[in-house]
Amino acid sequence: MSVPAWFARTVFRAQEAAMKRPTFSVLAGLERTQWLSPEAMQVEQAARLNQLLQSALLHNPWHAGRLREAGLNDRVQAGAVALADLAALPTMDKRDARDHVEQLVWRGVPGGVFRYTTGGSSGEPLIFYFGRARQAADAAGRLRARRWWGVEPGAREVYLWGAPVELNKTDRIKTVRDRLVNQLLLNAFEMSPARMDEYLGALQAWNPLAIYGYASSLALLAAHAEARGIVLRLPALRVVSATGEPLFPHQRELIERVFGVAVSVEYGARDAGLMALESPDGVLLQMSETHLIEVLDVAGQPVADGEEGEAVITSLVSEAQPFIRYRTGDVVRRSTRRDPGGRGLGVLDAVMGRQTDFIVAADGRIMHALALIYVLRAIAGVGQFKLVQHALDRLEVQVVPDARWNETARAAVIEGLRTRLGPALAVDLKLQDAIAPEASGKHRYVVSHVPLPSALAQKAEAA
Repeated sequence: MSVPAWFARTVFRAQEAAMKRPTFSVLAGLERTQWLSPEAMQVEQAARLNQLLQSALLHNPWHAGRLREAGLNDRVQAGAVALADLAALPTMDKRDARDHVEQLVWRGVPGGVFRYTTGGSSGEPLIFYFGRARQAADAAGRLRARRWWGVEPGAREVYLWGAPVELNKTDRIKTVRDRLVNQLLLNAFEMSPARMDEYLGALQAWNPLAIYGYASSLALLAAHAEARGIVLRLPALRVVSATGEPLFPHQRELIERVFGVAVSVEYGARDAGLMALESPDGVLLQMSETHLIEVLDVAGQPVADGEEGEAVITSLVSEAQPFIRYRTGDVVRRSTRRDPGGRGLGVLDAVMGRQTDFIVAADGRIMHALALIYVLRAIAGVGQFKLVQHALDRLEVQVVPDARWNETARAAVIEGLRTRLGPALAVDLKLQDAIAPEASGKHRYVVSHVPLPSALAQKAEAA
């Protein structure tokens, strides 16, 4: 049973206040700043950048040293850094963030710091810290985007999700909390045919206004409904939001055909934060107030709008552990267009990078690849990794070990994977100096050669 939207919104506000997250005040600010002109938006960004750099100079020794070496110290202290000045700083990457974490984290940040680990889709799991400002910005950004689609805070939503943090809390108390804020969680790590039948029934009973989930999991559920001949009746549904990986054209078409509404793509990352969301006009709008996004070539130089390059971000809400000129490893293309809706937010044409695959267990369960990525990312000693499923009962695990690797780590990898895929799983663990990219040049960190028994079995290479 759902509760009235006004009640769910009240509970959500109370929850955010109790957690000391200024989500709704940030939302009010985003509702205002999105209508700034592009020129006024740059002024807003410059002000926020100077605040971030001043904080970094005071509280983050690694960044402070870089600012001094770049000759920006005086301008930072004066609050006079221009957006163009940022290019004087060298870029940073995951290794920098991992190796210098104690010189990067500001443990005294107002509201406290919270430890997190990336999903490892880049092949290099990262432990990092974020604060209340980052949490509030991500939540407010999603709330703003939902409003673009006519979905107000407190409306019924479904989450096709599965991070272990959420799964560990799906107890009685959390289920009650979810219902009080009108959220229904479906586990994307457990998508057997029988379980997906249950999900389709739950969706129709819940009749959500919005559905949010991994792109490939949403497509898998849509393919299952179509294969079953189930015509979904979701009269309240306004939008399906796809996140976590690129959405291929055939997946978009499938989801929109089955669910009967448009798909809105979300672009974000655990470490970098929420960076762009798709509007009803079909454009991917940047979170310009909270992120600067540079698009650079292999030499680190800016590419022209309309050309592909690596997304290098500066999160303006990352003072707990600043990500400044951070190389995401994602390939994106900035648009030459403006927002047709009149907002001053930047526009991305596409996000081409980061894709995962599905893993099929011997008992027929279909699991999102992140279910295995989470196993590897949590084990000390695993520097980089790649998983290749050759058969239902055979998994190749390539590991580039770091200094913490030992036999305990080896045993943890094997035990963790067998816990997910079954005790009979044959694990071929190979220690390597490096992991080569695919023939296409892409770095895919989970690859399954086991075909899916659904419409999703079609190849995505042409997308």
